[in-house]
Amino acid sequence: MTAPDPMVFLLDVDNTLLDNDRITADLDEHLAQEFGDECRDRYWEIFETLRVELGYADYLGALQRYRISVTNDPRLLMMSSFLVDYPFAERLYPGVLDVIAHLRRWGPTVILTDGDVVFQPRKVQRSGLWDAVEGRVLIYLHKEHMLDDVEQRYPARHYVMVDDKLRILAAMKMVWGERLTCVFPRQGHYALDPGNSAAYPPADITIERIGELIKIDFHAMHGSDYTQQEKS
Repeated sequence: MTAPDPMVFLLDVDNTLLDNDRITADLDEHLAQEFGDECRDRYWEIFETLRVELGYADYLGALQRYRISVTNDPRLLMMSSFLVDYPFAERLYPGVLDVIAHLRRWGPTVILTDGDVVFQPRKVQRSGLWDAVEGRVLIYLHKEHMLDDVEQRYPARHYVMVDDKLRILAAMKMVWGERLTCVFPRQGHYALDPGNSAAYPPADITIERIGELIKIDFHAMHGSDYTQQEKS
């Protein structure tokens, strides 16, 4: 069995490392221009229905379901190209690659995200995040339910999870307890929703921007004994 690392950093993607709200806004604008407001609204209606069914965002799945009602529209081919060929690297939050390099000083960095098996890997690859974490990428349907698998693949005495959703952080904390330090970047519409903030306990560390992680010295973290220190 692989000896556990002292620390492993688990990093969410959407609205944590990557400005997914901006991507969604670009897609919304593209849909309106190419298909009109009515078709755009129909796509997002399907998208939200599918999100409830699956528990994660499935952009290509929503497009496939949308296609059923407009099978004779050749513009759908270009819509899929917009999604697949989107310049995701331009939507990384400022300083993300520097943050990942900074975290590697203390332990392996691992992408831990939810999503489908086509679009989400494509997003991670084209954004440059796949290479930044040296291929350590885990994509699940519901990552908070897959912690045993995470632990088998990347055993560690202590984990740090960086995620914009307090719900996910709280669920993981229930399983790993003091072995987990939760970092909450207040980015994106989920993180800034007062209802979400009120519904779950606060994270161990709250930052306004992901780039602020570069100021934290993780030498102070040993098992359950963690004191946040910032470089002067």
